[in-house]
Amino acid sequence: MEPDKKPAENANDGVPPGQAAPPDALEKTNEELGQAAATETPINGDGSTATDGKPTRKQSALKRFLKRFNVYLLLFILVVVIGAVISVVGYLNSKKQPATPTIKTQTLSANALKQLANSNATVGDSGQTLTVQGNAIFSGQVLVRSNLDVAGTIQLGGTLSIPNLTVSNSSNLNTTQTNTLQVAQGSTFQGTVTIQHDLNVGGAATFSGPITASQITVTSLIMSGNAQLEVPNHIAFPGASPGRQFFSNVLGSGGSASIDGSDTTGTVNVNTGSGPSAGCMVTLTFNRPFATTPHVLITPVGSAAGQTQFYVNRSKTSFSVCTDNAPPANAIMAYDYFITD
Repeated sequence: MEPDKKPAENANDGVPPGQAAPPDALEKTNEELGQAAATETPINGDGSTATDGKPTRKQSALKRFLKRFNVYLLLFILVVVIGAVISVVGYLNSKKQPATPTIKTQTLSANALKQLANSNATVGDSGQTLTVQGNAIFSGQVLVRSNLDVAGTIQLGGTLSIPNLTVSNSSNLNTTQTNTLQVAQGSTFQGTVTIQHDLNVGGAATFSGPITASQITVTSLIMSGNAQLEVPNHIAFPGASPGRQFFSNVLGSGGSASIDGSDTTGTVNVNTGSGPSAGCMVTLTFNRPFATTPHVLITPVGSAAGQTQFYVNRSKTSFSVCTDNAPPANAIMAYDYFITD
């Protein structure tokens, strides 16, 4: 059999017609291989090729890093890191205790005190403190241009005159005289309160204990709940006497009437003459009319008044004492009245 020549035929595959196939590397000598390597284009370590026989400069690691990551993402991360650093520094500074200010002190010598006694002198400056170890007596006036802090007790042998007094905590005052006292919130008086002038209360007033007053004037007295009104002494209803009008045809010839009392309570005195008759003997007109028709209570005084069949006519402005039968002639009678609204 003839030897297989297919590999030799495949050696010229892919070669254009008319051109010789390149020699195989196995068929080249060492000298031919070195010349071929010198003419090939070199390849750099980062994968790039050199041109014109000159090697290309290798890119830096920073450039390769920036190509892989977005620049805006790096800027955002930088801003976040800076903000975190500022927050941590601010938090640490807030935990620090503020430094206690130091005030310089100055001690007065005997010579300095003599200078103060003989003339006006300025001792130290605003940053210094004057310390007096012993007692100090000021024969003249003392002016404090700024705040006055007293760590101990203040004792005054005379009067204290101040335009404005603000007490932030409790205060104990033995005797205090004020022209005007304004209390914005609650006030508690544990002892006796004496008011020598008027007391005007704009809102409600609550007293948990008894009230003692020589005279109380109120527009309206309202008792709520199960309250009781106890009056151990007499009750009086003073006031001007109401107007009166008597009728001589009922009282008879020579009859008369008079009033002793007020719009609330009193007595109607009736003197009959000769020939009295039935009807209204006297009419009383109130000094101040009632809002509604009042209730009139009548009590006869004496047997002569008791013999009459009396009754009343009433309205908002007046009431009349009347009788159904003729009253006794030449008699002295009286009727007590009590009126409620």
